[in-house]
Amino acid sequence: MNPRDHLAPADADAPEETLYQGRWLSLRKRGRWEYVERNNPGGAAIVIAVTPDDRVLFVEQYRVAVRARTIEMPAGLIGDLAGQEDEDMLLAAQRELEEETGWRCARVAFLHQGPSSAGMSTEMIAYVRAFDLVKVGAGGGDASENIVVHEVPRRDAGAWLFARAAEGYSIDPKLFAGLWLLEHGPAV
Repeated sequence: MNPRDHLAPADADAPEETLYQGRWLSLRKRGRWEYVERNNPGGAAIVIAVTPDDRVLFVEQYRVAVRARTIEMPAGLIGDLAGQEDEDMLLAAQRELEEETGWRCARVAFLHQGPSSAGMSTEMIAYVRAFDLVKVGAGGGDASENIVVHEVPRRDAGAWLFARAAEGYSIDPKLFAGLWLLEHGPAV
């Protein structure tokens, strides 16, 4: 049985309608359901990166949508650069890791892919693991970003995240999935 067919609502096969199309996102409707679709077909990559001294890399930045500073793992859109619309997810992950954190990795490996918010968006996110990191720059993102890099001892990462939440930071719940994958994910 196809998982798409199991208990699918009647409007699953209704025609799609575009309610609004912006540069990065489109608001779509199928039957009575509204949802957001990324205009880049590649989705996003989240990078699980650990430095040679066993520190997990996190990034902090202000996110307009939630009006708060957030703590996230290095991540970015796949194929969002002009002329690189067919960018490979692993290359995008390496690019985003170095751009955001200043760390370059020798290789990355795919761990898992799934929807970022299945009830609201068609976006798929891929978790990738970065290996053999070398510090090559300051990080901080591109000209449109103001990213602060945090290097947190792996054994303290969960407690550190909860402490940041207590201080008022918005903590992306996908971080905890990333930490779980770091400890229990597939051998790569």
